[in-house]
Amino acid sequence: MGWASRGEGEPDSVICQAAQRDNSTSRMDGRACYLKKPKVELHVHLDGSFKPETIIHFAKKRQIQLPANTVEELLKIISYDEPLSLTEFLSKFKHYMPAIAGDREAIKRVAYEFVEMKAKEGVVYVEARYSPHFLANAKVDPIPWEQEEGDITPDDVVDLVNQGLREGEKAFNIKARSILCCMRHMPKWSLEVVELCKKYHNDTVVAIDLAGDESLILEADAGHRKAYEEAVRCGIHRTVHAGEVGPPSVVKEAVEVLKAERIGHGYHTIEDPHLYKELLNKEMHFETCPWSSYLTGACDPDFTKHPVKQFIKDKANYSLNTDDPLIFRSTIDVDYNIAAKYMGFTEDEFYRVVSWDQN
Repeated sequence: MGWASRGEGEPDSVICQAAQRDNSTSRMDGRACYLKKPKVELHVHLDGSFKPETIIHFAKKRQIQLPANTVEELLKIISYDEPLSLTEFLSKFKHYMPAIAGDREAIKRVAYEFVEMKAKEGVVYVEARYSPHFLANAKVDPIPWEQEEGDITPDDVVDLVNQGLREGEKAFNIKARSILCCMRHMPKWSLEVVELCKKYHNDTVVAIDLAGDESLILEADAGHRKAYEEAVRCGIHRTVHAGEVGPPSVVKEAVEVLKAERIGHGYHTIEDPHLYKELLNKEMHFETCPWSSYLTGACDPDFTKHPVKQFIKDKANYSLNTDDPLIFRSTIDVDYNIAAKYMGFTEDEFYRVVSWDQN
């Protein structure tokens, strides 16, 4: 269920083009063959996808102190491969975001390199999500990451990311779009986020998202609610992080109050059979991230008990995604291989999921 504008560059057309030029898979065995075919990725955070080399480069250039000065040592601090809490996971960003935030060259470069990375993974259509405010250092309150005030506004951030994504598209022959994130703990940013979605709609922005601590309750006059009402009014697509670690009630709120069209993660939806059945009937799309859900403790560590297995059984509308590949040291192949090994993800299921993602 990708949200590219209709016409040239839709997910289905780029998948077909990639399949036509992909001759390498014909030489592989059955399972490896279908797992290596062109893919769509709908849930991946730009700020969780920076190259460590780029972080170090700009930290040195800007004289910003990092907790480590080599790629190997930096990855030991910001990456991990055993489960931590979601709070511990979120704490990783403070170690490296100051190297990129507030620098025009850095912001544009990480967007370009994101497209390069995904192209190398065989992804032909990708939606990168990020908070413009987290990369800004002007006209944002509070200024994130303890930066000094500068001259890069959230609007500037979106323009710079768009430039990087567009240049990456041309260089690597894939389609890249973006989703702008509201943050649950910063409702006062959300109205600006939806205005940026409107300003840059389809250049490259295709949707609005709400991310962060699911325990924070939406109030009647909250900025999030108003932003999503405006998104509905203006035809901006809507996704919401919900049911990752939070209960089904957060998913219900996302659908009924924020009018979400897709759910980020959504694993705990299955704990409410009535809600789950309702969303199955609506063909609600779940943006699942198996490896991420293991490392954040969102789900049972036994992959054979993962909600994606239930989604497969019930023929739900879902996708497989990486979430934050820098921190999880992963690629899209990791998530597909987990699904194939533990969750009953077959070649037929691959084509069914890709078909959903194209629509």
